[in-house]
Amino acid sequence: MAKMHSKKKGKSKSRKPITEKGKPPEGLELSAKQVEELVVGYYKQGMRPAMIGEKLKREHSVPDIEQVTGKRLVRVLKEHGQTNPVPPDLLDLLAKAVNLQKHIERNKRDTNNTIRLKRIESKIWRLTKYYIRQGALPGTWRYDPKQAELLIKGRA
Repeated sequence: MAKMHSKKKGKSKSRKPITEKGKPPEGLELSAKQVEELVVGYYKQGMRPAMIGEKLKREHSVPDIEQVTGKRLVRVLKEHGQTNPVPPDLLDLLAKAVNLQKHIERNKRDTNNTIRLKRIESKIWRLTKYYIRQGALPGTWRYDPKQAELLIKGRA
C-alpha cells in the first residue's frame, strides 16, 4: 500500500531466496513438528504472528517457517485452532488507528495526524472488503472506532 498514499513508486522490497516448500535448510536442527509446537506455544504466550517469526529467526535460526513446515505461520495456527477471528494485519492497523484517535483527542489541532488517521482508516476499509470477499471476515463486519478499541484491549 505504499503507492497509494505517498509519492514513492513502492518497488523496493526484500526478496526471499528461491527454495522448495517443506524442504528444511541445511544445518537446521528442528523438525517441522517442533517448529509448529514452538509457533503454537509462542502464540499461547500472547505473541503476535510477526513477533513469532522474528523470535524463531533470532533464537532458533529458522529462516522461514514456510520453508521448514510447508505451511505459512497463520495456517499453522489455524490448524491448531489458535487464531483470532480478525486477521493479524488488520488488527495491527486497528491498533494504529486506536492509538492515533487517542492522540488526536488529546491534541485536537494536530492536523497532520488527522490526515494520517484518515489514510489508516481507508486502508482498514480496503482490507475489510478484501477479507470479506475472501471469507476471512463475516459479511456483516464493519469498522467502528469504538469496537476497534475493544478489540485492541482484548488483544493486549
